[in-house]
Amino acid sequence: MEPLTSAQEELYNWLTDYIREHQHSPSIRQMMRAMELKSPAPIQSRLDHLRKKGYIDWNEGKARTIRILQGGGVPIKGTIAAGSMVEAFEDLSEERLDLSSLPIKSRDYALRVRGDSMIEALIDNGDFVIMRPVEDPGNVREGTIVAARVESATTLKYLYRQGENVVLKPANSNYEPMVYPAQEVDIQGRLLAVWRSQDLS
Repeated sequence: MEPLTSAQEELYNWLTDYIREHQHSPSIRQMMRAMELKSPAPIQSRLDHLRKKGYIDWNEGKARTIRILQGGGVPIKGTIAAGSMVEAFEDLSEERLDLSSLPIKSRDYALRVRGDSMIEALIDNGDFVIMRPVEDPGNVREGTIVAARVESATTLKYLYRQGENVVLKPANSNYEPMVYPAQEVDIQGRLLAVWRSQDLS
């Protein structure tokens, strides 16, 4: 799909979240308030571009009929290790998963799993994990499965805290827990769902 400008993406993300939450499209006035605009013209322009680029559609002549098209989905940001560390994921956002049946928000993303260290949590090599960005790592609960970055590498593990350290624990008895000083660990996302690789065929 054709890429969006930052203004178009801002509106598209807001529309996606609004329609998913309320199950109907917002009014132009609501969009103006959300985008902090005083005129409907910029909103209409952004909507027209979103429609031409294949992100949304609506019924001509009928109010509040905007719908998100299937092509949106969740961006696949790359690969995450479930084993030893791999290089941090790269943004591959031209690839997307259609997860319209799940309560996905606009900033959520997908990563393809590489390795078997989380197999006892039913996360296998080749699966996609759907992640939600973490605003405050201190609020992430013990035992949450997270995408954790240490230096330039990222891994998928259970998160535990041990004094001044963070313990990244696998779900496979063949792997040892990883222990790092808390300040060296960047919690980039928490697990929302697992998408079986065969579900994509």
